Amino acid sequence: MTLRNSSSVTEFILGGLSEQSKLQLLHFFLFLGIYVFTVVGILGLTTFIGLNSGLHTLIYFFLFNLSFIDCYSCVFTPKMLNDFVSENIISYVGCMTQLFFFCFFVNSECYVLVSMAYDHSVAICNPLLYMVTMSHVCSLLMFGSYVMGFAGSMAHTGRMLRVTFCNSNIIDHYLCEVLPLLQLSCTSTHVNELVFFIVVGVVITTSSISIFISYDSLILSSIFHIPSAEARSKAFSTCHSHIIAVALFFGSGEFTYLITCRSMDQGKYASVFYTNIVPMLNPLICSLRNKDVELALGKTLKRVLF
Repeated sequence: MTLRNSSSVTEFILGGLSEQSKLQLLHFFLFLGIYVFTVVGILGLTTFIGLNSGLHTLIYFFLFNLSFIDCYSCVFTPKMLNDFVSENIISYVGCMTQLFFFCFFVNSECYVLVSMAYDHSVAICNPLLYMVTMSHVCSLLMFGSYVMGFAGSMAHTGRMLRVTFCNSNIIDHYLCEVLPLLQLSCTSTHVNELVFFIVVGVVITTSSISIFISYDSLILSSIFHIPSAEARSKAFSTCHSHIIAVALFFGSGEFTYLITCRSMDQGKYASVFYTNIVPMLNPLICSLRNKDVELALGKTLKRVLF
């Protein structure tokens, strides 16, 4: 896509989290710690899965892709950190690029979580046919997730490139997001707002319904029909990390946009959990109390130390 600027604005000023200079240094070290923890967690988990043949299974294929997509915080956090201690200026092209990749990763994560729900439902409802079924569709599910993420991102960014920005270029946010950018338009944004709410509504609705059907109608009904308490516990343990990841991602995302529709200033504070905290927590959620990861970690430590 050619980034054609149809407005007189060539750069934007990111308002950041706070205008109080006393808080800038505190924010810098806080978000630097979160960013380092996130990057170490994502790189650690993806590298660990890649290097351990015992984790080259379908479920860890999905976890690998989820960890990769969680790097959406890397799209804006380096710029965010720089803005705490230096000029908070971003070029028009840089802003549109940031918007595109942020939307791409966030939309893709919604569909990856749906794919993982489908994977769990097949594993619990049809364990004997799991390998036969999923080996044929897992790559298609991931490809479809990225395609849908790309389509949603193109819709948002394509419409934003048609917006005309005139005088004001101060974005009341710490990243280039759709709604804060639309506030700066000097022309009608009804079509852009319609596209935004349609895309977001479709992504959230289809993802939520698909995950709900997978768990409520398929997984839970199958688990409750398992006679053995130990087998039921094992089935629940297969899903608990995914349920937590879904609740955090969709819950924080929906809460953020509900708050943003009421108050843009409150929305940017609410979005910190959605954009920074969730990517940091996901590698921990996926790996903690995971017997396969613990076993692979034990073998790796033995090889390294002994």
